[in-house]
Amino acid sequence: MGASVARREAGDELATLTAQVRACRICVEAPLGRPLPHEPRPVLVPSPTARILIASQAPGTRVHLSGVPFTDASGDRLRSWLGVSSAEFYDPSRFAIVPMGFCFPGQDAKGGDLPPRRECAPAWRGQLMELMPQLDLILTIGLYAQKWHMGSLRQGSLTDTVKSWRGIWETQSPVKVLPLPHPSWRNTGWLKRNTWFETELLPFLQAEIRRRLE
Repeated sequence: MGASVARREAGDELATLTAQVRACRICVEAPLGRPLPHEPRPVLVPSPTARILIASQAPGTRVHLSGVPFTDASGDRLRSWLGVSSAEFYDPSRFAIVPMGFCFPGQDAKGGDLPPRRECAPAWRGQLMELMPQLDLILTIGLYAQKWHMGSLRQGSLTDTVKSWRGIWETQSPVKVLPLPHPSWRNTGWLKRNTWFETELLPFLQAEIRRRLE
């Protein structure tokens, strides 16, 4: 009974913090550098029960409009990588989705998405992670998530880091961290050059995901 009450209280605390994050306006009212060029719309799905965390980069234009993470081609590719259905992916009891930047950061002159806002992680990430102690698999998508969650295990480049996935996996316990590239269409060339990602890493990843879901 005591454990049940503790879990419920932790879930309530996480829900309160999540509501505060979704109301956040730091990047407009107290920005580090230029303010966000549009109205903030934080997108995240923390969970008090999910074992798997998707630590992604930041919402893109379509996610900014929908308010739901990965409702774009990147999401389709990511779900394919994980070997899960949309229903499984969007079940907060199974997956927590907490990007490094919660709002769409805008685009650069070439039409690419800007890096995640620098305000988000220092203000909120530590608190969110503290309230999700049940996580035992963290998927770090891209350089920013890998820098935050992997520390000294990160290599000199994203390719080197992802290529070292097996050694990184074996080093960590009890929480496992697995580095991934971003599933954006912009990385199609990277996937063609690094065929080991689909032939070696993805089958391992899908087996670990399925084991936790079942």
